[in-house]
Formats: sequence, C-alpha cells, structure tokens
Amino acid sequence: MLKIIMPLSLLLLVKPKWNYNMMFMAWMILPATSLIYMNSMPINMNMLMAIDSMSCMLIVLTLWIMPLVVAASQNIFLKKNEKGFHLNIIVLTIILLLGFSVSHLFSFYILFEASLVPTLLIIMKWGYQPERLQAGMYLMLYTITASLPLLAGIAALSYSTHTGNLFFSVYSFSSTYSSFWIMMNLAFMVKLPLFVFHLWLPKAHVEAPVAGSMILAAVLLKLGGYGMLRMMYLISPISFSLKYYLLSLTLWGGMITSLICTRQQDIKSLIAYSSVGHMSLVMAGILANIPWGIWGAMAMMISHGLLSSALFASADMSYSVSNSRSLLMNKGLNIAIPSMSMMWFIMCAANMAAPPSCNLMAEIMLITCSTVTTKLVLLPVGIMSFVAAAYSLTLYVSMNHGPMNILNNPAMTIIPRNVMVITGHLVPVVVIMIMPSLISLY
Repeated sequence: MLKIIMPLSLLLLVKPKWNYNMMFMAWMILPATSLIYMNSMPINMNMLMAIDSMSCMLIVLTLWIMPLVVAASQNIFLKKNEKGFHLNIIVLTIILLLGFSVSHLFSFYILFEASLVPTLLIIMKWGYQPERLQAGMYLMLYTITASLPLLAGIAALSYSTHTGNLFFSVYSFSSTYSSFWIMMNLAFMVKLPLFVFHLWLPKAHVEAPVAGSMILAAVLLKLGGYGMLRMMYLISPISFSLKYYLLSLTLWGGMITSLICTRQQDIKSLIAYSSVGHMSLVMAGILANIPWGIWGAMAMMISHGLLSSALFASADMSYSVSNSRSLLMNKGLNIAIPSMSMMWFIMCAANMAAPPSCNLMAEIMLITCSTVTTKLVLLPVGIMSFVAAAYSLTLYVSMNHGPMNILNNPAMTIIPRNVMVITGHLVPVVVIMIMPSLISLY
C-alpha cells in the first residue's frame, strides 16, 4: 500500500497543477491493479494493515473515481480556491485508501469517521446555496450520532474477545444478540443509507459541488456496505425475526424512494433518491447472508458507484449550460448535442439495469437471494424494478426531447474532457459485465 499512499502524499507538498495532478492520480491505478491481480489474497502487510479481494475492489474504485472527480471539477479551478480543493481531495483519497486496507477494527472506526471531515469541508466551502450549512449539519448529526453505538460495540467486542482484527471470524453460532447486532451495524446502515436514516443524503447531494456528489455517491456510501460485510464475520448472525423486520423495512423503503423519484423535478435530487433505492438492494443482499447475496452486493456497490458518479457529473454539465437543475429547464439536448444525448441514454439504460451493464447482473443476484429469504419481498422488489425503469426513462426523455430552452447558452458543444469523464465511468460498467469474475466469486 505504501507504493500507492506515499506518492499521493507527495502531492500535498507540491504546487497544485490541475492537469498534472489528474494525470498523476490516474497513473496510480496501475500499481493498485497490479497489487490485486499479481498476488494471492488476502495479503497481511503488518499488524494494522491487510487487504483481501473485497477491499481491493473498493481501493481500485476509489483510485478510478478520484481523477475523474478532479477532471469534472473545472469550475473550481476557474473560480475558487483550487489549492484548498486539491488538499481536501488528496487527503480524502488517502483516508479512504487506508480505511479499506486497515485490518484493525478501531483503526477502521477512526478512518470511517475521519472521512467525514474533508467531505464536510468540500460541501461547506464549494457548495452552491446557503442551505449547504443545513446539509452539512444533517450529514454530521446523522453519521456521528449513529457511530457512537459502534464505538461502544467495538470496546465491548475487544474486551470480550481480546482481538480487533477485521479478517478473523470470532463469533460463536450459539448466541444471537439482536441489540448487539444493531449496535455494531447502525452506523453502517446510516451511511448506506437505510430508508428512515436516508434524509441527510438528498440534502448533501443537492447542496454539494459536483466533486462532493461524485465522491459521496461513488465511494463514501460504499463504506457503509463494506463495514456491514466485515461485521458479518465478526459478530453473531442476525436473528430471523429481526432479519424479516429489517428486510421488509429495506425493500419497502427502497420501493417508496423509487416512487419519490418519479415526482422529482430536480435532477440531482432524483439521482440521490435513486441511490437510496439501489443501496436498499445491497442491504437486502447482505441480510440474506449467503454467498450469492454477498457477491451481488459487491457487484451493485461497484456498478452503482460508477453509474451514479457519471450521472452526477452529467447533471453538472447540464447545469453549466442552463444554470438550472430543473428537468423543465433542461430540454432539447438531442437537438443541440446528439453525442451527449447518446451518453445520457447509455447511463439511463444502465441505471434501470438494462444489458450489458453490471447493474443487470447485480440486480438478478440480489433479487434472487432476497426471494430465497422470504417470498413476501416479491411485491416491493417487482414494483422497485418497474419504477426504476420508469424514472430512468422519464429522466432521459425530459433531458433530451422537447423544445430547447431559449435561456440556455447558445454555444452548446461537448468538449473532450466531458466525453472522457463520462466514458471513464461507463467503460468499467460494461467490462465488468463481460468479465464478472473481476468483482465476484472471491
């Protein structure tokens, strides 16, 4: 890991140059992928750090997204304090890389909480409206309050088992404590986010700059899923009664948020609510507690991270043309920029799990493992899948068809940087579907 983290740390010392930093961060993907596919997993690096296939996938996702975040944030380079922005992005990248590679539970907790600080600074300093103060307060209150039971649970676990290693199974099947399971997983359920605890997410996405939205959707939400997957091996399994309650809350909540998406006029708010629906399927796969569900959860986390980040980047590109996030103000893209319209079509098709996107494989795996748990989930899951297609098509049709807004910038052209950002997100989604062993069957 030092061969990845040390060069990134050196970026903090040099004068920030936008293109150089972006290219340097992109080159860091090469040692990361070689680390994964040239070694047998897991790798125990020292007393506090180890990686396995699960953490490696998320490390590569982090390194893949960050250069695209820098590329999509050219408005900050042109207008605002770019030095502070670079500092926050690089610090957040290092925190996330360390968070996915530590093997000690308490170290993971510290890094899990530390990732909030650069995210909050990005939202507060480079956000758009004054409401970003309220969004930042929601983000901190929800996540920190839910993290306190996790801290108490870590202390209790360390006291009883005398180990804090994330990679060793230490529970016994004889005892099942529902309260302890909730205490250890509540912070991750808020981060995921689970329906009921999701109110901070749309606010944070809408008020954040494009970099904040991309990082939040692509990587920070995955910390919640990663933490829950790690807890499966550390604490005793969830009781059947609590599993059914949580599964019903998760999937019915995902269905409700999908229905909310059909009535959204704000593009960023629509994409944020669709994230809650997709991550509810991840929660269902984790609760199923079978290998099929775990692989499906990982596939959905990776594909959702890439797709939602691409959608937020595209929404910001539309905002730069029309100065509005409303679906009513952004119309006629098919007339003005046909190539960008094609990009929107591919993203909306992948968002509703159309082939050949990785979302299709993930949804098939997650829906089947949910129905294995109980057949009662067929109704909310069926409605969720149908409504996902409905709001994805509504988003595409609203953006691309109809008369152009006369207030839009008349010089509407697609620039190579925008093509690179969107293509960089979409290519892995298709490649993973062609070769799914990259992220499953570990």
